[in-house]
Amino acid sequence: MTILTPTLMSGKEVYPLVEGGKGIAVSTGQSAGAWAAAGGIGTFSAVNADAYDAQGNLIPVFYNGRTRRERHHELISYAIKGGISQAKVAHEMANGNGRIHMNVLWEMGAVEPILHGILSQVKELVHGVTCGAGMPYKLAEICSHYRVFYYPIVSSARAFSILWKRAYNRFTEYLGGIVYEDPWLAGGHNGLSNTENPAIPEPPYDRVRELRKAMVEVGMAATPIIMAGGVWWLSEWQDWINNPEIGPIAFQFGTRPLLTQESTISPAWKQKLLTLKEGDIYLNKFSPTGFYSSAVENSFLRDLKGRSERQIPFTSEAVGDHTESLAIGARGRVVYVTAHDKESALKWIHQGFTQAMRTPDSTLVFVTPESEQTILRDQIDCMGCLSACKFSNWAQNEAGTTGRKADPRSFCIQKTLQSVSHGGDPEHELLFSGHQAYRFATDPFYANGNIPTVKQLVDRILTGY
Repeated sequence: MTILTPTLMSGKEVYPLVEGGKGIAVSTGQSAGAWAAAGGIGTFSAVNADAYDAQGNLIPVFYNGRTRRERHHELISYAIKGGISQAKVAHEMANGNGRIHMNVLWEMGAVEPILHGILSQVKELVHGVTCGAGMPYKLAEICSHYRVFYYPIVSSARAFSILWKRAYNRFTEYLGGIVYEDPWLAGGHNGLSNTENPAIPEPPYDRVRELRKAMVEVGMAATPIIMAGGVWWLSEWQDWINNPEIGPIAFQFGTRPLLTQESTISPAWKQKLLTLKEGDIYLNKFSPTGFYSSAVENSFLRDLKGRSERQIPFTSEAVGDHTESLAIGARGRVVYVTAHDKESALKWIHQGFTQAMRTPDSTLVFVTPESEQTILRDQIDCMGCLSACKFSNWAQNEAGTTGRKADPRSFCIQKTLQSVSHGGDPEHELLFSGHQAYRFATDPFYANGNIPTVKQLVDRILTGY
């Protein structure tokens, strides 16, 4: 195959191989620094990253605020300290090689003050910022202020064009590249629009070709596109390299760096990756962000799926075919449902799902008493990790709320991701994953449970396999 050659990115010639950012203490400075040391672009996550004290000990995270807003300010402080810590670790491990990027989510809580807080302290150590999960209009202005390259994550040519017209056309000097994150192949949150069917994937080549056309029209023909999602062997992407329709191209690997010696995820999580089968990763819409996301099927996702399946509409008065009364809650408050739905509700109650929780859509979901207590506690403990959360109804506005009821069909994303990244059981926590993760089990590079170093992985990727 055609061998990848070094490409100018973020001010330096590097291999056009990018480590994809994974939030909440998963993409660390240790992994990012090792990837950069191998000659590529390493990415650490600044989404509530771990921070260390002067002795290198992990600083535990405790929230003492009595209100959501108080805890939100604590979260900002922790996030800034964590981002600074990870940048320093990555810089030291890179030893002057490659480039170091930082990943944030535009829909994370307080992304702008967190960006300012980190970059104002470590702009010499960070060469680029990648950002997705939303439309990051202000990203260009913030990064340009600190003379750091920015890499917006989009899933369509249309998204790029909107960002360009609204903001990026004024900050072209530091537009380092465009990350195309395929919504059907990438792990984590995905940028599916309302017109796209999650069950019918579209070929990435056609979508990236349209993205390049949009970039050429505004003078960005030489700006790299970073293909993210579904990349495993470069030999499978041979026709993308040196292709004039695609133009300068780099490849992002988000899932494969998880299974390296420098990766800090737990041994149990690594073992889980080695045993996945095709079909074990799927798109779901349980995320409190409202976006689709790609994750490994396990008990955690099955529980969420079960909540939504044990769901019926109700009215507060007898209306239409909602003629059957149903007493719910400790006070036995009566609501009205259809005869068929009442039969289903009584069956679920008999199975132990005795608690009916109201959703913002005038439906009831049936859960166990233990689940209800966990859901309510997690909603109360919210610290505003997102700009808007449908699970807790927190929002970054004066009211501090989305204006809708909290939704028990979702979950506290901060809690589960913090847990699994610090040794929690991967069967009972959320496991984001790209759709190619099942290939760990069949790729000969990982035979007999082999877990490579990052350098070994990068060298292997450069061979095409």
